Amino acid sequence: MIAVYTITSGLHDEASVSRLSDEFLKSVFPEDGFVFKGADFSDFGTHALDLIYVRTGGAEGIFKALLPEMLARGIDRYYLLTSGKSNSLAASLEILSYLRQQGLKGEVLHGSDAYVAERIHALEQVQEARARLKGRRIGVIGQPSDWLIASQADPIALLDRLGIRMEEVPMEELLVEIGKVSGEPAPAEQEMAPKVREAYPGAVKVYKALKTLVERHGLDAFTLRCFDLLTTVGNTGCLALACFNSEDVPASCEGDVPALLSMMVAHALTGLTGFQANPAQIDVETGRILFAHCTIPFNLVEDWQFDTHFESGIGVGIHGIFPQGPVTVFKVSGDLKRHFIAEGELLDNEYGQNLCRTQVRLQLRPEDARYFLQDPIGNHHIILPGHWKALLEELL
Repeated sequence: MIAVYTITSGLHDEASVSRLSDEFLKSVFPEDGFVFKGADFSDFGTHALDLIYVRTGGAEGIFKALLPEMLARGIDRYYLLTSGKSNSLAASLEILSYLRQQGLKGEVLHGSDAYVAERIHALEQVQEARARLKGRRIGVIGQPSDWLIASQADPIALLDRLGIRMEEVPMEELLVEIGKVSGEPAPAEQEMAPKVREAYPGAVKVYKALKTLVERHGLDAFTLRCFDLLTTVGNTGCLALACFNSEDVPASCEGDVPALLSMMVAHALTGLTGFQANPAQIDVETGRILFAHCTIPFNLVEDWQFDTHFESGIGVGIHGIFPQGPVTVFKVSGDLKRHFIAEGELLDNEYGQNLCRTQVRLQLRPEDARYFLQDPIGNHHIILPGHWKALLEELL
């Protein structure tokens, strides 16, 4: 819910100000799209989005007097709504300048009715995503894979900036649970190579064991050092991770925490975890990039079939058909100091035998393609259907 609070100078006629305010609010909000709080700030900061409607000039001192109480509640971001009437824009600019001097964040929402309405809707989405991330617990099951030398995370930064807590879960605990559960036969209607059909029950055991760990530790998301499963249980985590991501539990491969954080941010904002993949071929002249990986959420694809895991030739990997159309490529660093967001188009799906099983070719801008060769944030990136750059930038 959006809440609208007001600050108004006593020098202005209240009847006239109220009439103009009602007209303005009706023009930028759909019917029942907000709750009007007026000058009572007692519950400010408790809604999905709280707006301060600066109705007149001369209201700067009122805001300054309210600020200490709002700061005491931990609020460091302020959105100032203004119609521009009665010198309200001038007052809003003065307030925003004051906020900046105090090291606080803020924005004046002003412009055409359509722009203000669209901006409010976007901010509501972003604030709701921030609220969804706060208090989340992520599990690191095993350590990051040995080759992910640049894909570590800073637990303090995660807690301070997003309110996310990390917990390490020993790989041994997962192996014990795998030994306790039973598998399930492969679905008869699914076409599978004999080797894949034979591996399917073991892949299901990995999924069931991970589900036990998620419930036991109260995890909202996790990353798995999945390659250890090749030698310990003779199977892979690809099927399990595809299932969890389809069930709205972000789960990344290879113990890659930055990839998991990217999936969590994407999920909080869009409701989709995205496809964790790494570039396999890059053409910087055209901006075309082939991404590949052996797992993809089932809710992102039009169709799929099971195959083996590429590198090992065992277990159950997923070859999915990602729909053509607009996509966003996204990644945040483990300390949340950097991020990469690029919008493009998914051109086609491929199925070469010398790469991970799900393979998608994207069209990005050449300058975005050069990022991968000049200043990448690790190798894994997240691919989301749709264009989400503006909202992701806002959230980060």
